[in-house]
Amino acid sequence: MAEPFSVRVTVRGYETDVQGHLNQAVYLNYAEHARWSLLQAAGISQARLAGQGVGPVALETTIRYRRELLAGDEVDVTCEFEWGEGKTFRIRQELVKTDGTLAAEVVAVGGLLNLTERKLLADPREVFKELATDPGLFGL
Repeated sequence: MAEPFSVRVTVRGYETDVQGHLNQAVYLNYAEHARWSLLQAAGISQARLAGQGVGPVALETTIRYRRELLAGDEVDVTCEFEWGEGKTFRIRQELVKTDGTLAAEVVAVGGLLNLTERKLLADPREVFKELATDPGLFGL
């Protein structure tokens, strides 16, 4: 099995809270950054999605905090899509420090929204296949 897509992020001091560790909301920003980085690497820009009249939507997100992240820590944020049948898909992500320590796990349920009808598309997998120059990044 291929390694999951990954992007490295350095924790910035202004992202930390009073205890000195990464603010809980910033984990979501890192996960979102990795997802958009994967889309970009696969050849899908926000403009391209909007041009097709679709946009990704988050329906549910769960974060499991495993170890704290401090200012200056470098973390690799992975991103793997899991496809089932129907309108939704899962994205599994890990935030892993460069020493291999698992800092957090993020699992999101998403879909693709038809921007005109404001409804989820029946088969988002097919749209990603169609739009991507590298559908392998989505596990397709």
